[in-house]
Amino acid sequence: MFFYSTRDKNNHKSVSAAILQGLAEDGGLFVPEYFPQINIADLDSKLSYPEFAAKILADYFKGDQLESQLPDICRNAFNFPLPVRELNANTYIMELFQGPTLSFKDFGARFLAECMTRLSKERKTTIIVATSGDTGSAVAGAFYQKPNIEVVVMFPKGQISKRQEQQITCWGENILSVAVNGTFDDCQKIVKQAFSDEWFTSRAHLSSANSINIARLLPQLTYYAYTSWQFFLKHGEKAGYIIPTGNVGNSTAAFWAKAMGFPIREISLATNANRVISDYLDNGKFEPRKSIATIANAMDVGNPSNFERLSYLYNTPETFRANVKAFSVSDEEIREIITEVNQKFNYVVCPHTATGYFARKKLDDKPWIIAATADPCKFETIIEPIIGNILPVAPQLQTLLDKPVKLVETDADIRQVAAALANK
Repeated sequence: MFFYSTRDKNNHKSVSAAILQGLAEDGGLFVPEYFPQINIADLDSKLSYPEFAAKILADYFKGDQLESQLPDICRNAFNFPLPVRELNANTYIMELFQGPTLSFKDFGARFLAECMTRLSKERKTTIIVATSGDTGSAVAGAFYQKPNIEVVVMFPKGQISKRQEQQITCWGENILSVAVNGTFDDCQKIVKQAFSDEWFTSRAHLSSANSINIARLLPQLTYYAYTSWQFFLKHGEKAGYIIPTGNVGNSTAAFWAKAMGFPIREISLATNANRVISDYLDNGKFEPRKSIATIANAMDVGNPSNFERLSYLYNTPETFRANVKAFSVSDEEIREIITEVNQKFNYVVCPHTATGYFARKKLDDKPWIIAATADPCKFETIIEPIIGNILPVAPQLQTLLDKPVKLVETDADIRQVAAALANK
């Protein structure tokens, strides 16, 4: 299979080439030339999650140098649980935060690292990534001490939680953590600039670990595919999914799983006060803007990169509206939901997952699965005052909290980031 740019169907690459390149030369994002169709009746119900993932991703890697290694890649990347918990008869929580850095980003980051490590044996690779919270820690953890790979992780200074920052800045060695005086969108702009910057592109092969990289989205579609299949086997009906979204990568992956024929009834998005997607649904105009800081900080994105992929799939405002719903949630509503879920179900949700539960209350009484994107213990300064209790610290997090911090600080300037990398 080939992957081509959202901006030019003649610009196509193998999956390995697309992974190594990250962003297409024309600034577009790589998408598969087609979506393999899956007949769930042909799937063995006893497949483990890594076995299932390798099976349904096989067509995307057909004929590629990584094809024979895909089962090992999935086995190494997905070595943690994927529980789906029932809150009530028609509301379920898919806990995507059981990995080593306690967020859904572990699925994509670990898969990408397994692929990149195999593809970088002959030449050095520099990975540059922007993060509004959880991507940075997942990428740093996944690539830490990987041979022949260096990583630059940029995050907006003072706009992520202290525990998120600790998870990003506790690595050192081949990981450079950069606190940028600016917003997430400023960090993301530097990532895009780097791909056409002579200094960056001449010193090593450059790639990205943001969700613009196809190897982030492919593994993410597997958990929607797997849990929808398992839900259908158990209940005999299709579930809908509610997905908290910022950069629209995680939600695009769900739409791709649906396009493959997995039993997903419908998909609804939840955003915070950054209303770009909601406004597009209202007026048919995609209008990027400066991001707004909220307590659901990992979703503070004013110019979501993966909108380009989702609007490529649904290429008119009318078809987009026919397939996509979205709800915008305020900080005050997030706080109210955290309280309600805790009191009603004795369950704690992070601020991002809370936006999903808010959307659930606006939807019908059919079964819905909410994507829980991060462990609440990463947001203790927000959640503990709301629920009036101390959150237990997950063992994975405690290990990282005990490590020393290593970071540099720059303005939102690609030259300063380049200098920090040169002096590393």
